[in-house]
Amino acid sequence: MHSMNHWGGSFEIHDPTTDDEHSRNMDLDRAALSRQQLDETQQSWLLGPQEDKKKDKYVDLGCMVVKRKVLKWAFYAVLIAFVVIGVPIIIAKSIPKHKKAPPPPDRYTEALHKALMFFNAQKSGRLPRNNGVPWRGDSGLKDGSEQTDVKGGLVGGYYDAGDNIKFHFPMAFSMTLLSWSVIEYSNKYKDIGEYDHVRELIKWGTDYLLKTFNSSATTITQIYSQVGGATNDSASPDDHYCWMRPEDMDYTRTVQIANSAPDLGGEVAAALAAASIVFRDDGAYSQKLLKGAAVVYKFARDPGHRTPYSRGNRYIQPFYNSTGYWDEYMWSAAWMFYASGNKSYIQFATDPRLPKNAMAFLQIPDLGVFSWDNKLPGAQLLLTRLRVFLNPGYPYEESLSGYHNTTGINMCMKLQRFNVFNFTPGGLIELNHGRPQPLQYAVNAAFLASLYADYLDAANIPGYYCGPYYFSADSLRSFATSQVNYILGDNPRKMSYVVGYGRNYPKHVHHRGASIPHNGVKYSCTGGWKWRDAKTANPNTITGAMVGGPDRFDRFSDSRPNYNYTEPTLAGNAGLVAALVSLTSTTSSSGVDTNTIFSAVPPLYPGSPPPPAPWKP
Repeated sequence: MHSMNHWGGSFEIHDPTTDDEHSRNMDLDRAALSRQQLDETQQSWLLGPQEDKKKDKYVDLGCMVVKRKVLKWAFYAVLIAFVVIGVPIIIAKSIPKHKKAPPPPDRYTEALHKALMFFNAQKSGRLPRNNGVPWRGDSGLKDGSEQTDVKGGLVGGYYDAGDNIKFHFPMAFSMTLLSWSVIEYSNKYKDIGEYDHVRELIKWGTDYLLKTFNSSATTITQIYSQVGGATNDSASPDDHYCWMRPEDMDYTRTVQIANSAPDLGGEVAAALAAASIVFRDDGAYSQKLLKGAAVVYKFARDPGHRTPYSRGNRYIQPFYNSTGYWDEYMWSAAWMFYASGNKSYIQFATDPRLPKNAMAFLQIPDLGVFSWDNKLPGAQLLLTRLRVFLNPGYPYEESLSGYHNTTGINMCMKLQRFNVFNFTPGGLIELNHGRPQPLQYAVNAAFLASLYADYLDAANIPGYYCGPYYFSADSLRSFATSQVNYILGDNPRKMSYVVGYGRNYPKHVHHRGASIPHNGVKYSCTGGWKWRDAKTANPNTITGAMVGGPDRFDRFSDSRPNYNYTEPTLAGNAGLVAALVSLTSTTSSSGVDTNTIFSAVPPLYPGSPPPPAPWKP
């Protein structure tokens, strides 16, 4: 056999030099070999000038050797890239950055800034330097000084309205309402720059409420219910007879004490518990509030102290009379549960006997009107929140579903098409049946409607039923905006009922401090009457005050003595603030904070219902 190359080709060995020489010989023109050799001149004609080939120059970079031309072009490329790309970047970064301007504030945000300032004007006690109301000063520094069990007296808090009385029942409700609005809409407050301000206002109130009882005790037997006072048609110096700036008060200011206060105690507990959620980032203060709330809640629930706080008290009953306390029980129990997570509070709030005693499920229209006296609609919405977002099931479901159903009915009652409540010709709902001060009830209803709409949106529930009729969440917002817009000027008189908002607003507000010049002159008790009765506008603008409002025919009298039209109240402005922050769309935030209120709530796993009774034939 012949040997072979398994990789291909033969084993013949070639001499490479021979191949090269052979190739060169093959390339030669045989005719050219026989020619005579050309001289230099002839060569130059045929071949042209000889090229002077220069050697390429190299640059040793240490790690490599590079042609100088390559290096030069690389340098030019880097330089061009720097000019084209780098320089614009440097210029762009050197130019001062301007953040995108936020959208202009909507009417609700503008009004909200002003509405919060009303609380600054109502402060009693030693005012902070940055209070922002130049015509107000320190006042009421001797309030409660004769009470030996209160260190430093009852200094602080808020004056209620155009007089100089501190009514603790509506004051506590106002703090609860402000706290609720912060818990739900804290991001909105932050976006518009009012978060720190509203918290400072709440703390001003809760610091004072902690003074109204012994918050360091475990059990109490009394609570201070009011500082200052007056009787109707009084003819001696008091907070109604005298027309004086609070800084100039020199008459005796009485202090009211309640030994039984299921309603007031329940509202103070709600205020402190709600505020403890607002201040959860300040652990020590939050715990102080929660401890005080537990003490006063226990006092409110004491079976031996169930007489309403205002009953038979001539300084309170004509002004802030409480018509019951079962609503405060439901309201405060809900807030105590959210603040503490203690299941005993939710067990009480959902005990079927509680809504029965409160007549919560009877669908009585007036019991669906949220106010400083009636907390039922607010309490039921607050408990509906638990069902909508956590749905704890048995054993809470029966009462929670009842609260949820009643909340929907309360919302339906506010819609004009059902004719449950009258509306003025201009569109304002008459929740107090044409009586004075209608605006405070309208803003409370607007807040609950707007808040419920946000709950539905957050839970991806498109709407609710009113009997056979289905309504979207937007129908609730339409109602809320119609009422707030009316107050801000969309009414037959084209008048804003919030002082300082818009061009046409009340100028003769029934308010002692705003109506007396800040000129260093102290006017006596009766010497101030000339300012009360003057036809001129108030020398001081009480910015943000929402006045009482028009009558049922949209008529309004801008008259200082006519307090039914022109007097603002603390509770009224709290409802206004809550409604405005719920409606504002200026901020990047929308909807409610679904989780913060549940921070202390433990897991509530649905329990198993009891087994059915044994079958008997």
